[in-house]
Amino acid sequence: MRYPKTAVSAIAGISLAFATALTATPAAAADPTSAAPATTSYAQYEGSPQDSAATKAFYEAVLKSVAEKRAANPGALAVTVVYDASGAPSFAGEIASSTRIWNSSVANVQLQQGGNADFTYEEGNDPRGSYASTDGHGRGYIFLDYAQNQQYDSLRVTAHETGHVLGLPDNYTAPCSKLMSGGGPGPSCTNSQPDAAERSQVETLWANGFAAALAKAS
Repeated sequence: MRYPKTAVSAIAGISLAFATALTATPAAAADPTSAAPATTSYAQYEGSPQDSAATKAFYEAVLKSVAEKRAANPGALAVTVVYDASGAPSFAGEIASSTRIWNSSVANVQLQQGGNADFTYEEGNDPRGSYASTDGHGRGYIFLDYAQNQQYDSLRVTAHETGHVLGLPDNYTAPCSKLMSGGGPGPSCTNSQPDAAERSQVETLWANGFAAALAKAS
């Protein structure tokens, strides 16, 4: 998930079970290298045994957070995942465009900016590049690194990292047409759109996500 500055690497988190609700982590933007505790789920962009577990951890935390807030609205047709982008003002345009891309690509889950967020966006300098991260204890965020977003297409980086929130793992060896191939195809790749298979995977993951979330919250 990571788009590094030279040899791209990353951190991602998401999980198919349930963790605690995500909350903002302002310290991550100020000093991301020291903010992440030892228990943080990391998945290196170029490939790591932690990839699957990290992706599941973030997904699990998002579902849990959604369940706690939406249990009172069982008639909802789609799961709404709320994000806070105030910690990444330099990337406001990319975050808004990434949201439009995902919201027009899938129907079972929709992203929405607002308060009481399920995850946050942060920005700053980090030698690890950009990544999505969760510590499995109620904190999750997408970190957008300045230098790396100058080397790689910034909208692709943002849309790719957001894909982890929706449950998609990295696919390092895939072609540029795969959004989740991340930095694998190199800096010349500017595709910011998930392909049909990636869209279908997200739809499948969230098809019963709201019902499952309600069951876990009750």
